[in-house]
Amino acid sequence: MARYTESVCKICRNEGKKLFLKGNRCSSAKCSVAKRPYGSGQHGQSRKKMSEYAIHLREKQKVRHIYLVSEKQFARYYNLAMRKKGVTGTIILQSLESRLDSVIATAGFTAGRKQSRQLIRHRHFLVNGRIVDIP
Repeated sequence: MARYTESVCKICRNEGKKLFLKGNRCSSAKCSVAKRPYGSGQHGQSRKKMSEYAIHLREKQKVRHIYLVSEKQFARYYNLAMRKKGVTGTIILQSLESRLDSVIATAGFTAGRKQSRQLIRHRHFLVNGRIVDIP
């Protein structure tokens, strides 16, 4: 499985909002979005007017980054949501929130989703009396 191994603060800065990818650091004054509220890189300070497509793409990427899923996984969640009755976006978010790493992070056992994924991979959680190591 491919994972993003570069600086996650760069993602938050490029989005222009705190995505809380670093756990407690995003809540502190040390957060890079609070220090420098513009995108990273040479042309990060110049914000252009975004098209409708760019806005939709940014929102999709933001959800992908928040829930730490790849493009292929996200496409799979989208296809499953399309088959069900109801609003597709709501169904996608419900299925992403019901993942084990999201449940653990939301319950407050960990500071963020990355930490909850690590604890799951290290076999710290039981589901129905069985050790689970797949987030």
